[in-house]
Amino acid sequence: MNAKIKKTAGVERLKLHPNTLTVLEKRYLKKDLDGNLCETPEQLFRRVAHHIAQAEGRYTDEPSVVQDLEDRFYAMMTEFRFLPNSPTLMNAGNELGQLAACFVLPVDDSLEDIFEAVKNAALIHKSGGGTGFSFSRLRAKDCRVGSTGGVASGPVSFMKIFNTATEQIKQGGTRRGANMAILRVDHPDILEFIHCKKNNRDLNNFNISVAVTDTFIEAAHAGKPYALIDPRDGKPAGELNAADVYQSIVRQAWQNGDPGIIFLDRINRDNPTPELGEIESTNPCGEQPLLPMEACNLGSINLAAFVVTDEKTDKPQVDYKALKDTVDLSVRFLDNTIDMSVYPLPAISDMVRGNRKIGLGVMGFADLLFRLNVPYNSEAAIQLARDIMGFIQKESHKASCKLGQERGVFLNFDKSVYKGKKNLTLRNATTTTIAPTGTLSILANCSSGIEPLFALSFVRRVMDNNELIEVNPWFEAVAREKKFYSPELMDLIARTGSIAEIDDIPEAVRKVFVTAHDVAPEWHIRMQAAFQQFTDNAVSKTVNLPQSAGVDEVQAIYDLAFRLGCKGVTIYRDGSKDNQVLSFNAPSKNGGPVIDIRERPETLEGFTTKMNTGMGQLYVTVTELDGRPFEVFATIGKSGKSTTAKTEAIGRLISLALRSGVDVADVIEQVKGICGEHAVFQKGGPVLSIPDAIGRVLEKRYKDRIAKRPMKTSHSLKADVCPDCKGTLSFEESCMICHACGFSKCG
Repeated sequence: MNAKIKKTAGVERLKLHPNTLTVLEKRYLKKDLDGNLCETPEQLFRRVAHHIAQAEGRYTDEPSVVQDLEDRFYAMMTEFRFLPNSPTLMNAGNELGQLAACFVLPVDDSLEDIFEAVKNAALIHKSGGGTGFSFSRLRAKDCRVGSTGGVASGPVSFMKIFNTATEQIKQGGTRRGANMAILRVDHPDILEFIHCKKNNRDLNNFNISVAVTDTFIEAAHAGKPYALIDPRDGKPAGELNAADVYQSIVRQAWQNGDPGIIFLDRINRDNPTPELGEIESTNPCGEQPLLPMEACNLGSINLAAFVVTDEKTDKPQVDYKALKDTVDLSVRFLDNTIDMSVYPLPAISDMVRGNRKIGLGVMGFADLLFRLNVPYNSEAAIQLARDIMGFIQKESHKASCKLGQERGVFLNFDKSVYKGKKNLTLRNATTTTIAPTGTLSILANCSSGIEPLFALSFVRRVMDNNELIEVNPWFEAVAREKKFYSPELMDLIARTGSIAEIDDIPEAVRKVFVTAHDVAPEWHIRMQAAFQQFTDNAVSKTVNLPQSAGVDEVQAIYDLAFRLGCKGVTIYRDGSKDNQVLSFNAPSKNGGPVIDIRERPETLEGFTTKMNTGMGQLYVTVTELDGRPFEVFATIGKSGKSTTAKTEAIGRLISLALRSGVDVADVIEQVKGICGEHAVFQKGGPVLSIPDAIGRVLEKRYKDRIAKRPMKTSHSLKADVCPDCKGTLSFEESCMICHACGFSKCG
């Protein structure tokens, strides 16, 4: 899985996976004013390594030390053992120079402060960062405004202003900005906030989370009322039934994934600098709680790169020695990043350099489990998560203390919970975070964060509308070793995502190679809690639910997350964002969704079948692309104009469905068996109607393909389409991510 470095005529050449190269070229490599690439992958990683290593010059007079660190940083990244967050890859050594991904900005209760926050957010988005806000300080809707005698419009109305501003600015010229909006559960406008994203098109640049307190959760479980608090003076402003509000949160999350929740008291119990204030918000994906005007630099270790074969047992195991070395070097890299970053505001620079928070996390955990032959949904996997993250936590603290001895503790140490602790020399107020790694994991050719794999095989569309089947390399290796590999099987898996119900695959393999929708919700939360136990900040994780999941299951997830000590929870019920198959960069004229419809090549081959129906002779012509039905043309002879029109309409609608990615089996299921007023009998049974006849034609032609399709589940990989490459989007780590080209969108 590691990149191989090959020297040709003195020039380093990286051997990169095609997906890695695609994402680098599309998202990261420098381009000139005409959009032409003016940087190679080797130059990118050398640029980043060189820039971050320059921080060493502040602490040593030895040039050889700086050069040595540059070479070690370069090797660590090009071997894909560690990668920093995207703004560092994009901006290190470039004009912008802003290297952090996560920011939290205050929103105070005045028009001047609100629009100052809008301006600051725009500066951050321009530099590639994401922003989190708590709107809890704003007065409630319809409250009197003393200076004007008018009434306040409330937090949600101002969120719309932030959303509109975000829409106009692309992060670093590569992606739209992402925001997190948080409102305390005791704010008087909490019910409006809970439902503010009920329409999927509203606030589409925001993730939203309700900040719940321990008192609220206890009241909800007891069925008691709780007090609403006026943010202007902290006095009671009415009360609501906690159970009813909790149910509103749960039901709306079940409906379309928003809002999530954060456990505010749990977060602040881990606040390392309470003297500086209370944590009110997180970054857009929830894994980085921060004080107002604070930012954090993140990076992730690829766990899949640390599996070796034990010489004595000939079994795979984790190489903890190599992992320790990478943790040490990664902590130094991230601390250097703080010194080398150009933050957009002086107040942010002061806060960041006062606390020096870093967030070292992991990716490739699912791949690690595959290599160790451990099912994700097992006690062994939970214990392995604790062991690995406990090790990273311990070693990152050691590395931070070593840096503290060399460079000094963080400036706000005496205002922190570590004050007075003898012999503690922490350089960084926090060291660990489990962050989303969508595009980073594509660069490293590994699974995302701590998520189960979204699919073992998926369709990747390339030039000229051709399709390639991408297969997880560890699964492919096992399939070939155990001799059940075939292109047809990989294609079948790509259409469904899972192997759970494919009996041709050995049960032992199906048990290990589980995907997100094979994992019961309880295991998702238990895994999140296992990593949270050894993480300073928080964990980005999505609990995937089948479409059939009920509201009560969502509440059970929230309750379990609270009991197990998670700092927040995000759920996504499959299909709950259906009809959001959007072209995010080119919405339709009426603001509605734009469904991806594959373009028709100039020439297609096909077949025509004649069927006798009660309305006359039906001619069904089906064109094919790559062996699959692409279009259906239906004409009926010697019949009235109305029947002719309806027949043509049926063909057009079926064509639209097929070109939009609907499986032919689903089309057949919908049209076959529809009864009309003139059934006729012929070979193969009665033809009930024109749509029934079309269904029979399709069924006869594609019966082998339909027979191979596993029993339908509530999960379908066809739910969302990437607006850039038309590949499949998956929902993980609170974001939509395309594993084929690296497109991502949070909110």
